[in-house]
Amino acid sequence: MGENVQSLPYGSWPSPIDAALAAAHDGRPEFAGFVGDEVWWTEPRPAEGGRRALVRRRADGTEESVLPAPWNVRSRVIEYGGRPWAGVLQDGVPLVVFVNFADQRLYRHEPGGEPRPLTPVSAVGGGLRWADPQVRPEYGEVWCVLEEFTGDGPTDVRRVLAAVPLDGSAAGDRAAVRELTDDRHRFVTGPRLSPDGRRAVWQAWDHPRMPWDGTELVMAEVAGDGTFGEPRTRGGGPGESIPQAEWAPDGSLLYVSDRSGWWNLYRDGEPLCPREEEFGGPLWKLGGRWFAPLDSGLIAVVHGRGATALGILDPETGEVVDAAGPWTEFDATLAAHGEKVVTVAASPRSAYEVVELDTRTGRARVVGAAHDDPVDPAHYPEPQIRTFAGPDGREVHAHVYPPHNPGCVAPGAELPPYVVWAHGGPTSRAPLVLDLEIAYFTSRGIGVAEVNYGGSTGYGREYRDRLREQWGVVDVEDCAAVALALAEEGTADRARLAIRGGSAGGWTAAASLTTTDVYACGTILYPILDLTGWGTGETHDFESRYLESLVGPLAEVPGRYAERSPAEHADRLTAPFLLLQGLDDVICPPAQCERFLARLAGRGVPHAYLAFEGEGHGFRRADTMVRALEAELSLYAQVFGLDPAGIPTLELST
Repeated sequence: MGENVQSLPYGSWPSPIDAALAAAHDGRPEFAGFVGDEVWWTEPRPAEGGRRALVRRRADGTEESVLPAPWNVRSRVIEYGGRPWAGVLQDGVPLVVFVNFADQRLYRHEPGGEPRPLTPVSAVGGGLRWADPQVRPEYGEVWCVLEEFTGDGPTDVRRVLAAVPLDGSAAGDRAAVRELTDDRHRFVTGPRLSPDGRRAVWQAWDHPRMPWDGTELVMAEVAGDGTFGEPRTRGGGPGESIPQAEWAPDGSLLYVSDRSGWWNLYRDGEPLCPREEEFGGPLWKLGGRWFAPLDSGLIAVVHGRGATALGILDPETGEVVDAAGPWTEFDATLAAHGEKVVTVAASPRSAYEVVELDTRTGRARVVGAAHDDPVDPAHYPEPQIRTFAGPDGREVHAHVYPPHNPGCVAPGAELPPYVVWAHGGPTSRAPLVLDLEIAYFTSRGIGVAEVNYGGSTGYGREYRDRLREQWGVVDVEDCAAVALALAEEGTADRARLAIRGGSAGGWTAAASLTTTDVYACGTILYPILDLTGWGTGETHDFESRYLESLVGPLAEVPGRYAERSPAEHADRLTAPFLLLQGLDDVICPPAQCERFLARLAGRGVPHAYLAFEGEGHGFRRADTMVRALEAELSLYAQVFGLDPAGIPTLELST
């Protein structure tokens, strides 16, 4: 044992990673792109009310926030949003359009001036919203997705492709917005114009499908005045997901499809690089880009199984050459300009940063939001990529983060407590990246296991489809299988297992506590707790029919909705828990938590409910994140008998 290493029980190790540090590093840069030779992106500002700033990197390498607080560059289309900005050079000067979160209007901005609104405010329902813009100076317009509320209900909404005049003439006049398409499809992505300007392509889908179930590739002729001809479906369908389509410089059509069981890249319908890997992902935000065509004819691609790499694909040979570098996770935000590609990437030793690849040299470098170690990296967790056996011998993927602190060991034969993390979505995946929230626990002597349960993306369509009509079963079983395997092999203390998750992961955590006896306690963040309520108008339009694939059609299997809902089984809950909720959440509304707690009243189960004003789905403010993280640690301390220093005690009531 080294001279400075202390022997202390798990959970009581002193750590330099406090909740404020974790909160300050929450969130990531997003939506990177080029304006001329400059790289621009949005990035979080937890200390500025959780706004998202628009940042530019000048040619000399200096970074600056383009708009002061309270400007917040974020779209609310489909509530998860999408690409909220676009820019071009005009006479050597950036012309940028962006969506402002507070009023959801589209603004025009030239550095040095004040932003000017381009779109009107609507008093109806959720108003007028915009996403995935493309500046079209040749028409004097911005082409984008318009989401327009037609009434007060969350599903009283239509979506079309629209052209907004750049001269501001629509700022007070809805009639001046030119609709490019009708609203025959419930959901659309932004249009991509062919190099000759004669054709546009986009994706569309309709209820009850989600975009990872099936989308259509839609094309229309574009006339000289920018009007669209009759749209025609060119690919996709109910059982084929096409998350992205772009034109190559030679006018061929590139798109990603999972028709083979894996999201692979196609050119004019022919596979370019057939592999049992994903070259695409779930379209949670409009404008996701997993590939970007280069002027040279090569294609930049994000691809992999589980973790991802950034590669350059030669469509003539089908070969991919991956960029060297430490990164294990690349975001769906690729953009290309000349020979350069920009994206957002992270690794187990670095948080998300803006990375530029020079395709001529193969060299990648950080150009923005550079990771800066706020503490000695010796305190970072060291992940193990594991595959466990679930029920029926099925594979379950997980990242296991054992307790880790360079200054501490646990005495004798003590086994550590472990928290199983269930990701949200549920159609998404826990990325293999540095997360200081995980480090907050592991550096104190509490292990974390992130489970990519059946239904997660990154492992092909079959793995994704495991959750079909099985939500609340397969996810719960897979998390339990990992937790129990860790206990059985002597990695974790069987008596000190917890589960935590947010959103869909909050559902999995709550379902796990009400249907299994695996966990001693749990943390449930902004969850779904009542399927029947959520499936009959309590959520937003995008996910309003999601349960038909996750659980089954409500009209056909109403009993299943009740049987699986944690809210129906509050009487089975005996483990202490912490419930965290944003009061402005329109995706998983607070009413679900309040009904759940009402059913628990008087049952003697120790619990706490923290509800936060001004927070929506997912917390963005530093003070909220600090309170939530410290409350979670206090729960584990009380249930597991730990003694972490300097943490306010969470009041548990029964």
